[in-house]
Amino acid sequence: MQLGFIGLGRMGANMVRRMVRDGHEIVAHNRTVEKAHELADEERAAGHAIEAADTVEALVAKLAKPRTAWIMVPAGDATEAQIKELLEHLEPGDTIVDGGNSNFHDDVRRHEELAKHGIRYVDAGVSGGIWGLANGFCLMVGGDREAVAPLEPIFRSLAPVDGYLHAGPPGAGHYVKMVHNGIEYGLMQAYAEGFEIMHASEYPLDLGAIAELWNHGSVVRSWLLELAVDAFKTNGPDLTNIKGWVADSGEGRWTVQEAIDRDVPAPVITLALLTRFRSRQEDSYGAKVLAALRNEFGGHEVKSS
Repeated sequence: MQLGFIGLGRMGANMVRRMVRDGHEIVAHNRTVEKAHELADEERAAGHAIEAADTVEALVAKLAKPRTAWIMVPAGDATEAQIKELLEHLEPGDTIVDGGNSNFHDDVRRHEELAKHGIRYVDAGVSGGIWGLANGFCLMVGGDREAVAPLEPIFRSLAPVDGYLHAGPPGAGHYVKMVHNGIEYGLMQAYAEGFEIMHASEYPLDLGAIAELWNHGSVVRSWLLELAVDAFKTNGPDLTNIKGWVADSGEGRWTVQEAIDRDVPAPVITLALLTRFRSRQEDSYGAKVLAALRNEFGGHEVKSS
């Protein structure tokens, strides 16, 4: 199957590699055009069907009708701009796939707007990170059935066995991916807290060995725990090369907001999100207020900054 692909970041480039190695024909474009040419040269040398396009217009021109263009760029303004540019060149019957971490509300709006132009829209939640090339990408796809069905050969090439699901109508794919990432926040926070308790213990515990142990028969075994083993091996038990600053890409916030909107209690995910916020404060103002109040009412010691 032929596909245009825009956005060759850490995940996007590996998605292209996985598709061409399974026999699909890809036209690739990246804002830094050299990256598209480097990837094309690399895969063509191995006998795979791939071309680089210097512009979005050139990408569309290289695709046979009806065309499909997959966008893999940051959610928000970058995705909106990319859709707008594609719309200048696509025609009725063509399809746009957004594989970034877009908000599902945006998907519903885009589907309606693009439908006025005769353009189909599919939202694809993608999980797998930098390991997706070897292991496959878990795909949670939303969109009208007539838009999704023709793309299933691509989805099945990207995913491992049983790793693709048409989750529902427009927005459903990114909705499921949003909740997926919210759950991920909670899982990661629980592991972080458990290892911190053991790190503070009086026992001389080998945290890497414990992480490895728990991956064999334990009810808490997981791929995240396997990655913890690798992290301890790379950075040592004290993680001295890592700063405890944790970003969030939006999906955790949206999951919490959706829980509020639906009157669903989600304390674990909510606290995991708030803990990420705390990790980005060099010196918490709230903690200063707490210290000051304890000093005022009880004469408790405060430390000077």
